[in-house]
Amino acid sequence: MHLSGEVSSGLGRAHIFMSQPHYQEQFKQVLKVSAWPGTLNLDMGESSLLNYKNLRIISGLEEGDFIQNTNSFRIKGFERDGKSFGGATAFPAKISADNEKWIDCAVLIPDLTRHTQTAEVISGSFLREALPCKDGDKLEIKLN
Repeated sequence: MHLSGEVSSGLGRAHIFMSQPHYQEQFKQVLKVSAWPGTLNLDMGESSLLNYKNLRIISGLEEGDFIQNTNSFRIKGFERDGKSFGGATAFPAKISADNEKWIDCAVLIPDLTRHTQTAEVISGSFLREALPCKDGDKLEIKLN
């Protein structure tokens, strides 16, 4: 499965969640390394909306039949100090800015999200530097 989209800035709050040890332990199972404490947001292009909706159906966020199954990992939520941290579904993938250099990553779909057309991507690398990329750049994702 393939996704493409444009890099966009998020709310800048992902680091609060991404740095939690409970999540990091689970991200290591998906990425084989610790995840960078943040996400890269990709606004899905028109040609990727159906595939992205497919991931949301697999994740249980939308109703319908999925058109293609792909590897996924369940990220379990937890509670700490009276605060609830929700679960998510992670889809292992590779991401590229030039279709030559590919970096291991995962598309992360949190159980509680307002994003319906924006993919949140996690990686062991700070993707804005590793790819490199900036807001408005088009990136490609291949799901494993």
